[in-house]
Amino acid sequence: MALTGDKNVILGEDGLPAANNIKRSKNVAENEEEDSKKKRTESCFDQPVDSSVYEVIKYSPSALPAKHYDADTTEPISSGLSSMNELLSWNRSEANPFNVAAVPLAPRKPRLVNCLRRTLVSHDMMGGYLDDRFVQGTSSEAPYAFYHWQYIDIFNYFTHQMVTVPPAVWTNAAHKHGVIVLGTFITEWTDGAAVCEAFLKDEESYRAVADKLVQISHYYGFDGWLINIENNLSEGAVKNAPLFLQYLTEQMHERVPSSLILWYDSVIEDGKLKWQNELNQSNRIFFDACDGFFTNYNWTEENLEWMKNYSVVQGRQADVYIGVDVFARGKVVGGMLETNKALDVIRKHNFSAAIFAPGWVYESQSDKSEFRSHQDKFWALLSDYLYIHRPASQLPFISSFCQGFGKAVYRKGQHETAKSWFNLAAQEIQPLYYHMALEDRGWVRSSGCPEDAWDGGCSLLLDGLIPATLNTPICAKIFSLHVPLDSRIMVTLVYKASAGITVSLQLRTTDSSYCSHTDVHEVTLTSVTPETVGSGPQLESQMSELCGNRDLHGWTVRCSQLELHGCVLREVCVLIHREGEPQDMTFSCRVGEIMVLDVGTLQPPTDPVRGLCIDDVVWLRGAGSSPESSSSCLRLNATLRWDYPVESVRHFRVYWRRLRGPDPRIPPGQLELLARAYSNQFRVTELLVPEPPSVLELLVEPVTRGGSLIPESWWGRRQLSYTE
Repeated sequence: MALTGDKNVILGEDGLPAANNIKRSKNVAENEEEDSKKKRTESCFDQPVDSSVYEVIKYSPSALPAKHYDADTTEPISSGLSSMNELLSWNRSEANPFNVAAVPLAPRKPRLVNCLRRTLVSHDMMGGYLDDRFVQGTSSEAPYAFYHWQYIDIFNYFTHQMVTVPPAVWTNAAHKHGVIVLGTFITEWTDGAAVCEAFLKDEESYRAVADKLVQISHYYGFDGWLINIENNLSEGAVKNAPLFLQYLTEQMHERVPSSLILWYDSVIEDGKLKWQNELNQSNRIFFDACDGFFTNYNWTEENLEWMKNYSVVQGRQADVYIGVDVFARGKVVGGMLETNKALDVIRKHNFSAAIFAPGWVYESQSDKSEFRSHQDKFWALLSDYLYIHRPASQLPFISSFCQGFGKAVYRKGQHETAKSWFNLAAQEIQPLYYHMALEDRGWVRSSGCPEDAWDGGCSLLLDGLIPATLNTPICAKIFSLHVPLDSRIMVTLVYKASAGITVSLQLRTTDSSYCSHTDVHEVTLTSVTPETVGSGPQLESQMSELCGNRDLHGWTVRCSQLELHGCVLREVCVLIHREGEPQDMTFSCRVGEIMVLDVGTLQPPTDPVRGLCIDDVVWLRGAGSSPESSSSCLRLNATLRWDYPVESVRHFRVYWRRLRGPDPRIPPGQLELLARAYSNQFRVTELLVPEPPSVLELLVEPVTRGGSLIPESWWGRRQLSYTE
C-alpha cells in the first residue's frame, strides 16, 4: 500500500528470527523492538493530512497472523500460548497490538496493601476465549459479563493453555475499577512434567521463561501471574521452582510496581503433586518466594484454624487466598448458592478468599436471559463478607452504568445500533447493586436494565415500594467513592421517573484531611446556562450539549452547581420523594447517566486527531459473515491507527462515507457510523464498499469525557482510493 505520489510502502513490523531473538539480552531485544514499533508509528502518523492512500485491489489470502486475527473476517482476537516453544519465541514485534490494554490501573480505596481480607476471582469458563476473545466486541444475544467489581481486589483469567493472556476487554474493565488482573501459567499431566523438567533444569532456563512472562505482562498491560504447576517435579526441578518464582516476582515488581505473583497449592517440597488444602511446612517454600498462596478447594475449618496460628502466616495472612469452587466439586464447604457459607468461615479466620469459576451463575442457567438477576442474587449473598472498594480518581466522575453488553447501543436515549452486542471495554464505572428492605414492607432495589438506556447498553433501574408510613425520601445509594473536591463543580443527572415521584441527588462528603466530618448536600436539579457557569461564548455549545435540553427522547436532563472545597466525595445517592398523600406506592426510576465535573476544566479541547493512517488492507469479494449479503459484494478490511490522548475520551466513533465513484454522476454519500472504538486503533472488517474505481473516506470522532463536542474539522480523516 502506498500514498498517492509517494513510493514508500507502509510495512508491518519485522520480527527477528526466534532462535536469534532468544539469545539476545532482554534489554537489547526490547529496545530494538521498540525502535521497530516507533518507526512504523512515525511512518504512519507522518502521512500528510490531505493525502490519499491508493490501493490496487488484490484478492490474496490475508497475511495477518491467524493467531491474532479471525481467519474469516480478520477481526482482531485475543489468544494464549500453547507451548514452551511459543513462549520462548515470543517477541513484541510479532505480538498482538489489539490485545494491549488501553486503560491503566485506576486508584481505589482501600488500596490492596491495606486490605487485610482480600477477594480474588478466578474466571474459568468453558475453555476460555469465548465471546470475550473479540477485542472490538461481537454480536451476542446472551453473553457472560462480570460487573460487581466493587467487591473484588484481583481478577484472574484462567484457561488450560500453558500461557493464558487475559483478553484486553477484561483488563480494561477491571483496571477501570482499580482491580488487578492476572494471567495464568499452567503445566499439567505428563506433558507438563516434561515441560517443567526442561525449563527448571538450570538458572538460565528458568530465567528465560520468567523473562518472557514479564515481557508479555508488561506489553499487554496486565499485572502478574497465577503459577499453577499441576504435575510431579523431579528433585532438580523442584529445587529450582522456588528460585524461578522468586526471580519472576522480583522482575515483575521491577517492571510493574502493582504486580502480583501467586502460587497455586499443588506440588509440595519433595516434588510430588499432592494438594494440601492449606499452607504448611510442605509447601511454604513456594509461599516464601512470591506474593501469595492460592489453596486448593477441599479444605475444612480445621485447616484454617491451624493455619492462622502457623508462624509462617504471621504478618502475611492477607496473602493466603482460600480457594472456593463455586461449582462445589468434591468435598467442599459451600459452593453454588451456598458460597456464602465458605466466605463466612474464611472471614471468621481472617483469610483472603479466591472465588473460582463464579461464571457458574451463567453456565448453570438454561435461560441465559435471567443471567443478570441470578448474578445479582449470587453476589448479594456474599456482600456481607466483602469490602466495598471506592474509585479514587480525580474529576471528572462519569458513568452511564453500561455493563458492556446489551440489546442495542444507545446514544442520548436513542438507538445508535439496534442489535445485541458484547464488549467489556465499553463497560463504565459500575454502581452498587442491591435489594434493601425498608420499614413496613417497603423496599428498594438497584439493577441493570437493558430495555432502555441513555448511553451504551443499559441504564440503572431503581424500583421499589414506598410504604405509606414513610415520611422521608428514600435514599438509594448508587456509588461509594473517594473523589477529591476542591472547586466549583457541576452535577448532571439524566433519568426517567414514574408518575407520582420527584427525584433529586444527595452527595455525602468528608473532610479531606481526616475524613472526620460528614456533610450531606442535597442537590437541587435545575438547568444551568453558560451565563451561570460564568464562561465565555466558546463554552456555549458544550453547556448546551450537557444541560441545554431538559427533556430529550423521554429522558429528563438536570444540572446543578455546588461550591465544595477541601473535601472528598464519598457517596452519591438518588433521593426518591413521594408526591401527594401518604399511601403505599410502587415506583421506578431509570438513571441514564451521572456526571460530576470540575467547572474550571470545562474548556473546549485543543487537540485534533492526528495522523490517521490505514494499514493491513485485505480485500474480500463474497457474502462475508452476513447471510443476507450478495455473494458478489466487495468488502474492505483495514486497520486504522491515530494519535489522540485516550485518557480524555470515553470512546471514539468511527465513520466512513463514499466520496466518488464508480459512477461520477452519483453525489458523495452520507457519513455512516461503523462502530465505537476504545483505543487509538480500530480494525474495519467486512465493510461493503462501492465497486472500483472509487474513493472513500474514513473518519474518527473523539467523544470526550467532559461532554465537549469536537468540530468535524478536528476529526481524524483519511481518503482511500482503489481500483482493480
